[in-house]
Amino acid sequence: MNSSSPAKRQKAPITVVIISNGPGELSTWVKPIAENLHSKLFIRPRYENAEITLKLVLVPCPNATGLEKQAALNWNQFEQITLAKNFWKLLLNPKKYGFWSTKGLVIFLGGDQFWSVLLSARLGYSHLTYAEWVSRWPFWNDRIAAMSSSVKNKLPKNLKNRCTVVGDLMADLNNFAKQENPLPKGKWVALLPGSKKAKLCIGIPFFIEMADHLSKLIPDCNFLIPLAPTTTIQEFIYFSSKKNPISTKYLSGIAEIRDSNDVYPWKQIITKDGTTLFLEENYPAHGYLSQCDIAITTVGANTSELGALAVPMIVIIPTQHINVMEAWDGLFGLLARLPIFKWFIGISISLWRLRKLNFMAWPNISANKMIVPEKIGKIYPKEIAYEAATWLKSPERLNGMKEDLQNLRGKSGATEAITFEIIKLITSISKKINVSNNKITKDLLSG
Repeated sequence: MNSSSPAKRQKAPITVVIISNGPGELSTWVKPIAENLHSKLFIRPRYENAEITLKLVLVPCPNATGLEKQAALNWNQFEQITLAKNFWKLLLNPKKYGFWSTKGLVIFLGGDQFWSVLLSARLGYSHLTYAEWVSRWPFWNDRIAAMSSSVKNKLPKNLKNRCTVVGDLMADLNNFAKQENPLPKGKWVALLPGSKKAKLCIGIPFFIEMADHLSKLIPDCNFLIPLAPTTTIQEFIYFSSKKNPISTKYLSGIAEIRDSNDVYPWKQIITKDGTTLFLEENYPAHGYLSQCDIAITTVGANTSELGALAVPMIVIIPTQHINVMEAWDGLFGLLARLPIFKWFIGISISLWRLRKLNFMAWPNISANKMIVPEKIGKIYPKEIAYEAATWLKSPERLNGMKEDLQNLRGKSGATEAITFEIIKLITSISKKINVSNNKITKDLLSG
């Protein structure tokens, strides 16, 4: 790529904008599609005189880490990246955030679908939405790339022709990741105690003791803890120590932290009982997670992620600590954290949710039936260890749960299929402004 400054280049007549939000969507949806587009089209920044420029617009998201821009910069896929904090300013005054062609395309790949509808309307661009479960604004979508036929079936009859079932982006990533990062042989259990402090203060001591019990039941069991980007090893040490009042109610703890070695590429937590827990610090750990036999997890977005990877799971909510369970999302979580009424409101809201909602894990909510077991109430590490051991000793049951999770998702091949839909829209735009296809596509896609 030539190093001449963008200011000296001719402005591209077509702008393609990808909208996304958190680290998971960027790595699993945005990166492979952007890479595939670069492999098939002449796009800036990799081709400085190309007719197409590719931009990334980050949108507000409570699960964002603040590191999304830096991660995307390292990929060399986008000529411009707009931060989420500037999204509303971008809508008000796009010119303040770079040059925007009069014709272009907005692609939704994460966040709230409404953000992409707003931006495409503001810029006057065509619009494509990748709809994982539902297309929320189909009348505003020029094209809908659906994960499965159930998404298309939910559309009004007169809009179904806008929709193409492309498959599951996570399935594409899953297949690739397994080849790139094979786990050592043996039984592997993923432990996901949460990412927020209100979950970690319960989850870390609970999960450490549970691992000790399970390692006695199945001695050849390996444990993998994928660290969330907002979580540190220091927090594990803190929440497993006596500084965390809840840890005093559990028997286990951390004896030491070991560095990676020639055998295992991860740092290792050694419990007081001698159990080894491997820490995966590179986020997201989809490649390793997808190979685990089972996961033990708290409730939250991680149940959706595990479901997408078709990882069998046990979801736990130990309500004996309900007075500190402030990690609910949305308005309920906000109320539960009010200083004055924190204790009373937190307990009331949490109990209300547990009583009123049929399901807490995303696979169960999506299927409207029990796909993965949910353990809610006064539960303890030993009984969860026995539950996990029962599943691990019944591979046919694990395979059944995996198949149920896979059936909730769509087919693989989505990256290629979405790229094809994007190129069709770009080709249509190029015809309107008399840009030759030879200047856009490296190799025309066949149907």
